[in-house]
Amino acid sequence: MLVCRVKLHQFIIAQMNKTLTLLFLLFLSLAAQAQNFNYGAITYDDYEFDRKKLDSNANAIVLKEFGTASIQRDDNTGSMELIFEHHVKIKIYNKEGFKEANIIIPTYKDDTREETISELKASTFNYIQNNFVETVMDKKAVFTENRSKYTRLTKFTLPNLKEGSIIEYSYKLRSPNMFNFKTWEFQSDIPKVVSEYLVYIPGIYNYNVSLRGFQKLTDQKVELSKECLRLSGTAIDCSKITYLMKDIPAFIEEDNMTAPSNFKSAIYFELSDVQSLNGSKTSYTKTWKDVDYELSTDKSLGAQMKRKDVFKDLIPVITKGSNDDLEKAKAIFNYIKKQIKWDNYYGKYAVDNIKKALENRSGNVADINLNLIAALSAANLDAEAVILSTRDNGTVNKLYPVISDFNYLVAKVNIGDKSYLLDATEPLLPFGLLPLRCINDQGRVINLKKPSYWIDLTASQKTVSSYILIGKMTPEGKILGTLTTHTLGYAAYNKRKDILRYNSVDEYVEKLDERLTRIKILEHSIINIDSVEHPLTEKYEVEFTVTDGSNTNQFYLSPFFINTISKNPFNLNERTYPVDLGAASDERIIINVTLPEKYQLIEKPKDMAIGLPNAGGKYILNTNLEDNTISMNQVLQFNNAIYQPEEYLFLKEFYSKIIQNQKTEFLLKKAN
Repeated sequence: MLVCRVKLHQFIIAQMNKTLTLLFLLFLSLAAQAQNFNYGAITYDDYEFDRKKLDSNANAIVLKEFGTASIQRDDNTGSMELIFEHHVKIKIYNKEGFKEANIIIPTYKDDTREETISELKASTFNYIQNNFVETVMDKKAVFTENRSKYTRLTKFTLPNLKEGSIIEYSYKLRSPNMFNFKTWEFQSDIPKVVSEYLVYIPGIYNYNVSLRGFQKLTDQKVELSKECLRLSGTAIDCSKITYLMKDIPAFIEEDNMTAPSNFKSAIYFELSDVQSLNGSKTSYTKTWKDVDYELSTDKSLGAQMKRKDVFKDLIPVITKGSNDDLEKAKAIFNYIKKQIKWDNYYGKYAVDNIKKALENRSGNVADINLNLIAALSAANLDAEAVILSTRDNGTVNKLYPVISDFNYLVAKVNIGDKSYLLDATEPLLPFGLLPLRCINDQGRVINLKKPSYWIDLTASQKTVSSYILIGKMTPEGKILGTLTTHTLGYAAYNKRKDILRYNSVDEYVEKLDERLTRIKILEHSIINIDSVEHPLTEKYEVEFTVTDGSNTNQFYLSPFFINTISKNPFNLNERTYPVDLGAASDERIIINVTLPEKYQLIEKPKDMAIGLPNAGGKYILNTNLEDNTISMNQVLQFNNAIYQPEEYLFLKEFYSKIIQNQKTEFLLKKAN
């Protein structure tokens, strides 16, 4: 990440002190200034653009993209606002590229302020009989959707799409939010030929600016823009900054990653301070000491952590029979999980207060976990709050506190020399295991008496799965046996969640039986569905057909019918962001099938023992025929939760070898 500090007022003073000659030379050197391109000026070169220059597999390519942002004074209200304009031209190559014509523009709103969109226009251009024919989008095709309390979506689809169309649209956005200025994403899901962003930042505003992502700027230019803003009759100069990036590859999302915003190449702005005309300065970038005080005294966070009174009379009942602090903590954790249902809203602040959430038996993430912290404290346990950013929200800024980066709150309890991170929103997770959505880099621990500090957010348990099939093959070519599975960690959580979506275990098994095309479930037993501290155990009496019975002298049998790996999850030639599995994992499969007669093993899958570099994982496969029993033992381990981009090709090759070997079957021939 490239980080710079834009000291605008210092820059402007320095510029004004230069001689006229130097200024003249400066402007000569910056003669090629950023500028928007004319709307509707489609050329034959646009139509004939060869995608091979960027990506021969691209379904669409951004030919030109230009944006500009500035801070201006609203003449009607007198308040400051951010004006952002966006203009883009895209070449569509095939029907798969039509989705690029479905445009969604998110805008922010709250009870008193909102972002607005105006001057929206969109057109599709098709080359017909040596002329470009424009189809203008009807304004009635634009509609809005309230996605959440704070987000509104403006949506439209460009008309008259054909393979080879060029689409173009532009709009203006007015925003009251000056803190983040306006982020500019150079990278998207399709390649871009040119992406250019021009910003005008008044000298009284000081922003921290960062470029994230793997791609680097092609060019950056800074110049002085005189009297770009006037406040109370005073003219204010601006820094005029151009950010340019060319030949930008598409950002391809794969499985096992956190928020794409962590890795896409983009420019981010965060307001540091604002200088008023009288010389005073308001600071927006604070120290953690400032933030600690704010959060610990906040009525919706720190004040709720102190509410031990809510649980004073309840704790003796909740912890009755607990022999030590760990048992007490587990009893309190289970009580909160059962007592308050999560309303599926994130948050680091209580909506009202924890007592109300407890009485209503419903609340957001913070309502529930602040209740948990208060209850643990009421039992004289050392409890703290941890604020974090979920995986889909991106990572937080470590250089300075940006509280808006955090969108979630969990509890931390310290017992002896161990500490446990707890989230009581998920009844199906065991004590000490956070939901996967929370496993995202680091969180900040908020203690009411001590300075805050960072803590790693890692899974406290491996994801463990084991499958054991013991069976017999009948003379008719069917296998009858018992399949027993044990799961722990996130594997158990996902299965429990799946089971409880149904009205009964019987209904779950019925649907499972329908999904298993080769296997028929005859009987079933599932243990520890609600006992989340123990492994989930499933036991199935199963039947499946190997041959149709017409030829039992020689037949094929594939042992890879449990969790078959048929598709490589890693298909890029290069991945510039980590593979984040969330947790280390261990999967074991054991199959033993007794044959009805003596058979010879003519062909079999090759025994394998392959590993990832630096003990990152392994795959072991052993198959055999001995004493009329055919067997397979398979182990697949990933010892790391996160693999770095330089390890990607090893993972890709690792899976390729497994997939190739799993295409091989047993070939059995009856012994003479």
